[in-house]
Amino acid sequence: VQLQASGGGLVQPGGSLRLSCAASGFDFTEAIMAWGRQAPGNKRDLIATISVAGNGIYADSVKGRFTISRDNAKNTIYLQMNSLKPEDTAVYYCSNYDTWGQGTLVTVSS
Repeated sequence: VQLQASGGGLVQPGGSLRLSCAASGFDFTEAIMAWGRQAPGNKRDLIATISVAGNGIYADSVKGRFTISRDNAKNTIYLQMNSLKPEDTAVYYCSNYDTWGQGTLVTVSS
């Protein structure tokens, strides 16, 4: 199983970023997928989940600002992040609920 997140970077408060996660090594079309994040000194938290049918569920901390989506033809999930806040600074990871992939760092700072 391979899960490779990308798209992180430095963004100003109020800005947007779109993360991608390319998956391989398992049946992606039958997998519930998720995004989590881990800020320095904190535990990893699950922030968004997407069902096989494409329905998203969000943690309260990101609800209304982040949108999870999937492209089954590309074995990829995405996380569109809008209205970013400094407290969104973290390493973001994707998961198939069995494995966590390598993360991508998002820094929100002016």
